[in-house]
Amino acid sequence: MDEMDIAAPPRRAPSKALAVCAAALLSGCASYSPLPLPAQPHLAGTVDQLAHADPLPAGPLSVAQVTALAVQNNPDLRAARAQHGVAQAQLIQAGVLPNPLLSVAVLPLLAGVGTTTAWNAALNFNFASLLTYRSKKEAAQKAVQQVDADILWREWLLAGQARLLAVDLIEGQRAVELLTRSRDLLAGRGQRLETALGQGNVTLVDAAPYLAVRQTTQTQLDDLQRLLLAKRHQLNALLGLAPEVVVPLAASIDLPPLDPAAIAQDLPNLAHRRPDLVALQLGYAAQDAKLRTALLSQFPNLTFGVSGGSDNANVRNGGPTASVGLPVFDRNQGGVAIERATRVHLHAEYAARLTAAVGDVRARLSEIAATERQLAQVRADLPIAEQRAARAEAALATRDIDQRTYVDLVNLRITRAVQIVTLEQALREQQVAIATVVGAGLPSIEAPPQEPPK
Repeated sequence: MDEMDIAAPPRRAPSKALAVCAAALLSGCASYSPLPLPAQPHLAGTVDQLAHADPLPAGPLSVAQVTALAVQNNPDLRAARAQHGVAQAQLIQAGVLPNPLLSVAVLPLLAGVGTTTAWNAALNFNFASLLTYRSKKEAAQKAVQQVDADILWREWLLAGQARLLAVDLIEGQRAVELLTRSRDLLAGRGQRLETALGQGNVTLVDAAPYLAVRQTTQTQLDDLQRLLLAKRHQLNALLGLAPEVVVPLAASIDLPPLDPAAIAQDLPNLAHRRPDLVALQLGYAAQDAKLRTALLSQFPNLTFGVSGGSDNANVRNGGPTASVGLPVFDRNQGGVAIERATRVHLHAEYAARLTAAVGDVRARLSEIAATERQLAQVRADLPIAEQRAARAEAALATRDIDQRTYVDLVNLRITRAVQIVTLEQALREQQVAIATVVGAGLPSIEAPPQEPPK
């Protein structure tokens, strides 16, 4: 009896084997972990709290440094970059083949002449998925590249917006200083005029023009200060800063050099450089792969496998199995039509975007040339206006001109100086805009190779 017990196999071996198999299957499963939403907004209280790759200077920030901070810290860009993970997960899903199908049935004997429990089992795999595997994965790969190109385009646009705000704030501060000096000058003389008016030494006709110019200058200064405050708030929003934080900006503007002739010469290569155009090309390539997937899906589903079983009389059998779908009603004609029409739509959208992009660059080059001509003319007029204002100052002291003429000449000098600042700001804005649309000073991206239609 003892020998029989020793020779008997352990009864728990099957249960241990099942436990090992179950553990192996569960080890490959993903697990859940919570990701709570933030309870409070994240706004940096100082510029030093922003993420930065390079050390920040102790003094004011340049335009390039502000642009880099915006690209690294903008909340919307952070959310957009998360789209890469979604596209990457879809690529993983596209590269996974469907699982084989295992079916098992156990049929205990309920009545009749049988002597054993019947059972059957089958293992099948749909081989039609192999036909569309390559095109599905290609479409998913192009979709990932398209998302990356879209993110880069958003970074380009945000960098251009940060540059533009920094330029407007720097140039606007110059205008504020100019208008402040003019206001103080006019305020001092206006105070003397009001005193003289009260003493009856001048008439209201003499003082009115001067007082009107002083009020106009003050109004311009107030409007400009409100505009600059709004732009500071916009810049802080781009950087993820609290609205009350003041970003120190350098007095000089550092922009990448702009060569209109080189831009015009390189215009035929714009489609291979601008990320939005490259993204549309990648989207078109992905759609082309989807169309090929739809065409391959016209083939009927073909399933192969093996099956076996035993009946209640313990008669056993087994062998290969096959099943094929009959394309009588559904030949995926709807899916093919949808994918083909979508490809036509993307083709037209890309052609329209390319045409608009090239036309936009040409228009901006023309506008830059016109602004440069106007700026040169105003700069040439400024010394004449300053000379006339200086002569008017001396002539007023000797009472050789009246008060109205003096005010007009002084106001002309102020107008010319402010006009120069305005034109310089407009020129800078145009340079920033065209640098954004052509990618001057920004990272490039490679376009996908052009393939013939299939």
